[in-house]
Amino acid sequence: MSGRGNGREGSGPHGVLNIYKEKGYTSSDVVSVARKILGRVRAGHIGTLDPQAEGVLPICVGKATKIADYIGGGKSYRAELKLGVTTDTDDLTGKILTESHEGVDLAALEHTVSRFLGETYQIPPMYSAVKAGGKKLYELARAGKTVDRAPRKINISRIDIITYNAETGMAIMDVDCSKGTYIRSLCADIGRVTRLGGCMGSLIRTRSGPFDISASVTLGRLREYAAGSMLNEILIPIEAVLSYKTIEAPPHLGKLVTNGNPIRVCEGESDAREGDLIFLSLGGKTAGVYERVGEFFKPRVMLTGE
Repeated sequence: MSGRGNGREGSGPHGVLNIYKEKGYTSSDVVSVARKILGRVRAGHIGTLDPQAEGVLPICVGKATKIADYIGGGKSYRAELKLGVTTDTDDLTGKILTESHEGVDLAALEHTVSRFLGETYQIPPMYSAVKAGGKKLYELARAGKTVDRAPRKINISRIDIITYNAETGMAIMDVDCSKGTYIRSLCADIGRVTRLGGCMGSLIRTRSGPFDISASVTLGRLREYAAGSMLNEILIPIEAVLSYKTIEAPPHLGKLVTNGNPIRVCEGESDAREGDLIFLSLGGKTAGVYERVGEFFKPRVMLTGE
């Protein structure tokens, strides 16, 4: 999980908030503000959005910080693509490096973007939170340094051109992609293939795993829910975020479960296959995430205690 904040877990709250990050905030800023609203609980964000980007930024709160790495799913974005311009940041906030006044028609652009569908490799941009030698790439970039970056495997399942103005070279596109895909790099790569150059304009993340923009709330709304003691209306329980089967442990195994020991798979629970993850419950309360390993359920994340 990115942006893991300090703080206490205590008796609550615990769960995931589907926050709408507004422009001007860093992802860490959002976590910091959320923690102040919630009483300085432990919190951290899943994924990172640039300060000028907006949209879905899930925030794990309390014990949910422990299951952040288990929250999968791809990402969806609505992005502006500006053809004919390249910048040192691969977006319109950067210094312009090249400009072209030529253009391509819609059919040619759609053919170009179709080449990026499926599994491919992408080089992370220098203006990203990827680390090299212990430092984030954007820190090096701001210092005027450029380093080699290893290509990363990504998967893009959809790129739809929503609108396109051939005269201005500005397109709006919807993108569905795997975790770790950089839209600014995609825009730059599309521009490179068209031989016009390209960069990213505005960016909105419309989905992150199971969290959709339609159900997201701003920090201002979070403050209102918290002030009105209505936090439970927007705080998504851990069990609702991860769709694992729940198995209730027999009471006589309570001490083993509480101490985080493996427990033997009981009769009637054999439909959990090797490698499957489940919630193990004790007395009706989720004790943790367990994995089926042979004839045992072994703990992967303990959620008991404070």
